[in-house]
Amino acid sequence: MTPRPSSSGSEPKKKAAKKTTENSTENAAAAKKQEAKKTPAKKTAGAKTARPKTAAKTPAKTAAKKTTGTETGGPRTGGARTKAAGAKAAKAGQKPAVETAPGQDPEQPAAASPGSTVPASSPALDAADRERLLAGTHHDPHAVLGAHRVPGGVAFRAFRPYALAVTVLAGDLRVALHDDGDGFFSALVPLLEVPLHRLLVTYEGTVQEVEDPYRFLPALGDLDLHLIGEGRHEQLWRALGAHPTTHGGVTGTRFAVWAPNARGVRVAGGFNFWDGTGHPMRSLGSTGVWELFLPGVGAGELYKFEITRPDGSRTLRADPLARRTEVPPATSSVVHASDYTWGDAEWLAHRADRPVHEAPLSVYEVHLPSWRPGLTYRQLADQLPAYVADLGFTHVELMPVAEHPFGGSWGYQVTGFYAPTARLGDPDDFRYLVDRLHRAGIGVLMDWVPAHFPRDDWALAEFDGRPLYEHSDPLRAAHPDWGTLEFDFGRREVRNFLVANAVYWCEEFHIDGLRVDAVASMLYLDYSREPGRWTPNERGGRENLDAVAFLQEMNATVYRRVPGVVTVAEESTAWDGVTRATHHEGPSGFGGLGFGLKWNMGWMHDSLEYMSHDPVHRRYHHGEMTFSMVYAYSENYVLPVSHDEMVHGKRSLVSKMPGDWWQQRANARAYLAFMWAHPGKQLLFMGQEFAQGAEWSEAHGPDWWLLDPQYGAAPDHRGVRDLVRDLNGVYRDTPALWQRDTHPAGFAWVVGDAAEDNVLAFLRLDAAGTPLLAVSNFAPVVRSDYRIGVPDDVPAWHEVLNTDAARYGGGDVGNPDPVKPEAQGWHARPASIRLTLPPLATVWLRPG
Repeated sequence: MTPRPSSSGSEPKKKAAKKTTENSTENAAAAKKQEAKKTPAKKTAGAKTARPKTAAKTPAKTAAKKTTGTETGGPRTGGARTKAAGAKAAKAGQKPAVETAPGQDPEQPAAASPGSTVPASSPALDAADRERLLAGTHHDPHAVLGAHRVPGGVAFRAFRPYALAVTVLAGDLRVALHDDGDGFFSALVPLLEVPLHRLLVTYEGTVQEVEDPYRFLPALGDLDLHLIGEGRHEQLWRALGAHPTTHGGVTGTRFAVWAPNARGVRVAGGFNFWDGTGHPMRSLGSTGVWELFLPGVGAGELYKFEITRPDGSRTLRADPLARRTEVPPATSSVVHASDYTWGDAEWLAHRADRPVHEAPLSVYEVHLPSWRPGLTYRQLADQLPAYVADLGFTHVELMPVAEHPFGGSWGYQVTGFYAPTARLGDPDDFRYLVDRLHRAGIGVLMDWVPAHFPRDDWALAEFDGRPLYEHSDPLRAAHPDWGTLEFDFGRREVRNFLVANAVYWCEEFHIDGLRVDAVASMLYLDYSREPGRWTPNERGGRENLDAVAFLQEMNATVYRRVPGVVTVAEESTAWDGVTRATHHEGPSGFGGLGFGLKWNMGWMHDSLEYMSHDPVHRRYHHGEMTFSMVYAYSENYVLPVSHDEMVHGKRSLVSKMPGDWWQQRANARAYLAFMWAHPGKQLLFMGQEFAQGAEWSEAHGPDWWLLDPQYGAAPDHRGVRDLVRDLNGVYRDTPALWQRDTHPAGFAWVVGDAAEDNVLAFLRLDAAGTPLLAVSNFAPVVRSDYRIGVPDDVPAWHEVLNTDAARYGGGDVGNPDPVKPEAQGWHARPASIRLTLPPLATVWLRPG
């Protein structure tokens, strides 16, 4: 992990715009033409307002005395205006909204005449509702804004900051609303039922006809809210976030966000000039979810949530479930709707045909922004699949994918968990890249980071004014290594956010697997913490029981919902049962974590340490190459030579090797062949396939110029790349190298104790018992007639790969002819063969 400063992206500035705050459905000229056709309305006080009102003012006394009735945000039954109400209005100096005709029931309003402009009295908001809307602390704006049945008819209320006038349009009916000040407009109309209506809003210089957001019922259903409340919404991204949709026959975007500590939430974006005052959201009960449907807002609009904290202060936050973001350092969320058509049906249909741990899996790890710097997702799709397919890798592992503000974090400090990074294109562009890889026969893994998140004040940290996604205990929340915050895995809504996120990438982007970062930091309460800086769990231990439960739930859910995917743990300790099924309890008393594979960090550190020694000293470190087989079948392993080992002074793979340039390349080639033959799957970081000498830098990526034919040493680098291609080819064609990776019967030592010779030899066997013999000579000398014990049921052995071959840049020492066994027993085997072992090389032989 790379510590980083807070991102420098600035929040959008509010503009003191004097024109519309919504998208128009008709242009201003058409709206004015329609206005000219109507019957002139009696001039109201609102017509005298010359400039938009933005600051709260003391309501007029008459407005404070007007009745608002009982309202809940939907159509009403009843609604007769009583004589008492009329008397009260008269006492307050108002004209009753409706006068009765002779013979008319005085408790029923007269219907307004179609085609007429109706002058009406003003059922202004009471002072409390008014103040809460202005302050951004109203939990139910739909109960007071919009249209509602009240005694005397239907009350229309609109909150339109900056507007000069507002007129209600309902069929042929036009109602000029009274200007109540501070952007509030209202009228009481003698109607028997609440009509469908629109608003004609006049701003300085423009008139626009728009839908009224506060006439719509909630766009989230009871089932969604129930599942969110339980923390079991496995497709949470379909409920929360911003969704272009058609609601009540009207197109727009539904906004929803979880902010249980907020006193109020408003939507701000480019569609309202980043002033959310006029767009307060409603709270949907005890779930902590706030919702608002905004007509006319569509894909591509920028937005954030303006949250009023418990202390009354405000914060502007990106959407935690935004499916698209601005390009960093800009930080806004973007309304997104996918229209991508997938072409990988055949890949998906066969993805689950064979369990991953019983299939060939060799992974090319790619940092997308720097693999070929400057390429977009779609440009990468034209180059990366062909390159990876040519080298024979079965999968790629992509980093970074989820949005992150600081490029130097390599994507490991995420702020947009549901959004592919916008640096390379939009979400459909990323879908295109995955699709093209699938159609090339290449699986796609991605780095997934559920352990922690950065402290940026526009993202998740204290999202609604209090710890929400992070743990409420500061000692549990603060990550001691990276300056970040750890998720509160014990909170059901947070756990739901992460579990659904894992499902999201697999279902929405067809990702074939998740490599879960920093699992060890999640599992232990004392991870990087000194005594006194952590509290034992309820059992008195150091295990983070909440994190264990989360990982188990995540794995179980992903494997149940998306057959054929694999989850891979980057876990660096000896935790018992990382790849054991969650329902199988181990010696420690815990069920397995349920991962499909685990990075073998021990093998990686030990083997690279061995290879870094001068061959004359390797005899003293021989156990570093053999110890992995003591625990090789305790988990299902991946052997990773990843980006983490190629940075921060650790040097590239070839540069870790001792000796001159020839010896360095020979050592690297021998090591790669040893790795590909060792039990477990393989992962190799980009640039190492052609022996790049420099450390990787995200600023410029691999040194592709090393392969340029004009460069004198290009054949040396091309030779290593040719070896990697052949390793993958033989590997995929040889079931002995992958079919029984997780079964002890798939491996047998031939010679594991030849420390003085720096020689290692072992057999790999497939399900039918067909062997492959791998022999490594990590000494810089040729060993002729080196006797190796073998089974007696193989008539001859044929060399299928030799890392010292001339075409790989070696000395071309080897065994070109079939090698026949002799009856002489050796290495506890009934027969033996005599081989020529090239210096600093690995050879593979199989029955010929």
